[in-house]
Amino acid sequence: MHSVTAPDGTSIAYERHGDGHPVVLVHGTSGSRRSWRDVVPQFDGALAPVTIDRRGRGDSGDADEYALERERADVLAVVDAVDGTPTLFGHSFGGLCALEAARGADIERLVLYEPAILTGQHREMDLADDLAARLADGDRRGVLRQFFEVAGGVPDAEALPFWPDEVNFEAAETVVRENHAVEDYRLPAAPDPGVPVLLVRGEHSPQHLRDGVAALDDRIDDARLVDLDGVGHSAIASAPGRLVADVESFVAET
Repeated sequence: MHSVTAPDGTSIAYERHGDGHPVVLVHGTSGSRRSWRDVVPQFDGALAPVTIDRRGRGDSGDADEYALERERADVLAVVDAVDGTPTLFGHSFGGLCALEAARGADIERLVLYEPAILTGQHREMDLADDLAARLADGDRRGVLRQFFEVAGGVPDAEALPFWPDEVNFEAAETVVRENHAVEDYRLPAAPDPGVPVLLVRGEHSPQHLRDGVAALDDRIDDARLVDLDGVGHSAIASAPGRLVADVESFVAET
């Protein structure tokens, strides 16, 4: 495990798996670098996944103040620390962080799997305040349950195979603040990162996430859209081989 110091002094932990072309993986709101445990073994030796603990998660530090810009700076710090010019890959809220970090980053490509972007009528979701109210009542379990069901499109969070033993209920504060960041974010009219972009979405994913990917596809000139049949927002666990195969194909062709 390695670490790098972000501009605000926060220590950001990351782990590199292999010696090939680096693919920096940025996890979503409910996860940590261990969220990629099923994805990492799927990469062939030509690609070396680099898994980050975003601030407030895993072995990374945190700060009293929070902003999406700080998450952007964290990702940039890891990109700069990794040997080689990486491909950047973000999932869910990590996709939003990766999209923002891609501005001015020294990367070769960008992969976005359903970044947490709200467009159109979905901007009226107002989930963050509901989660904050649950947190104020001390209902950490309720925060994660509602987040999985509303933001992730899970019909019954308590029926998930990893509930509750593998759910990090201590992450409730970071879940709330990241949902506030999502609701405050406005997608630029031209969010072009200046590198080839692979956009990924699941057939059964929540409509707000699918629509966010469609908006990016409309606004980014050099983008390729892949729909994963039969899966939703959690292909990193349910279909990691298919997901990685699309990433490897994208890297090989660009």
